[in-house]
Amino acid sequence: MSLDLPDSPIGRRRSPPGLALQTALPARADIVVVGAGLIGLSIAWRLARAGRAVVVIERATIGAGASLAATGMLAPAAEHEPGSDPLLPLALESLRQWPGFRDALEAESGLSIDYRPDGTLVLAIGRDEVERLRFRYDLQRRSGLDAAWLPGSEVRRLEPGLRPSVTAGVHCPLDHQVDPRLVMAALAEACRRAGVTLVEGTPVTGLDWSGGRVTGIGAEGRTVVADTVVLATGAWSGEGGLLPDALALPVRPLKGQALALRTTVRTGTLNRMVWTEQVHMAPKSDGQLIVGATVEDCGFRPGVTAGGLYALLEGARRVLPGIEEMEVEAVWSGYRPTSDDDAPIIDELAPGLVAATGHHRNGYLLAPVTAEAVAELVTCGALPEVARPFTRARFERPEARRASA
Repeated sequence: MSLDLPDSPIGRRRSPPGLALQTALPARADIVVVGAGLIGLSIAWRLARAGRAVVVIERATIGAGASLAATGMLAPAAEHEPGSDPLLPLALESLRQWPGFRDALEAESGLSIDYRPDGTLVLAIGRDEVERLRFRYDLQRRSGLDAAWLPGSEVRRLEPGLRPSVTAGVHCPLDHQVDPRLVMAALAEACRRAGVTLVEGTPVTGLDWSGGRVTGIGAEGRTVVADTVVLATGAWSGEGGLLPDALALPVRPLKGQALALRTTVRTGTLNRMVWTEQVHMAPKSDGQLIVGATVEDCGFRPGVTAGGLYALLEGARRVLPGIEEMEVEAVWSGYRPTSDDDAPIIDELAPGLVAATGHHRNGYLLAPVTAEAVAELVTCGALPEVARPFTRARFERPEARRASA
């Protein structure tokens, strides 16, 4: 099969050819992972490499929620903003793990993921934007992040295609990026080679409980018995049905619209990721320039809109005039899984039941550390120290925490 986003009015953002997946549910597995997005497949691959028998069950198709709709940013510096200090150690640890994750994934899948260590430029135009960017830069520096303030002339030396009106910028040299289409194809192939059973188009309809412990899942009128069930259902994690009310997860979808432009020698392109207050732009090695992404708190409202596309194109054109000559190759939308504090939830909700969700805009950045944390939780019974602040307990009222202690 090929890993595609849903049809759009202009076209599809198509990934490289993928694989023919198994569709039969086994009767038993060591681990059942619910959700075949980036987080679910990363966890499945990590646990399969540790010798566990793993089944991944996906309600739709691989990557259909957020993973194939993403830009692929590994950008803890550019993403850092007021209130996100608690997330920073986890983000930096995951960035540290990414080169090893990349090397193993490419070796075990035989596929490249277009890992680019080019850095990020965050831009400002005009006095107000410069003041806000200076505030952001000062925050980055106080947090110990590698960031450099650049005048407009130096920004345009790094990116000659930018408009002369670009006034200033912040260069974040340690921010990296990957191509989500290639990462998802590589993860699916690496999972297959590691013995993971991948099942698409099969909604999980219930959890099986026995003696206060989750013992498996129900799907298609059948039961799969498992030692551990991992919920990696992304933006759907907060939906009712699977979890009892006492274990409900504070996760909701934040819709994002994005588009892909086709660059040529004549149009030029960017050398690295570029951010403005309106959009971010990420050049890929196949000649695509990804422009994203709107932020819409509108539930699971499908499709792309004229207003969303206009905002993306105008935001990009404001700093990069060359886009006017670029062909629009594809448009799409997806759903970010966003928790109440925009940070992930990695936790054992009950014996035999683990959640890994709520990664907001940082799914690609946090995939390695999340997979490692879940593997340690499943095999050793405890989270690594860097992941311990991100359990579901942080959303409980103090009196509820005292009662459950």
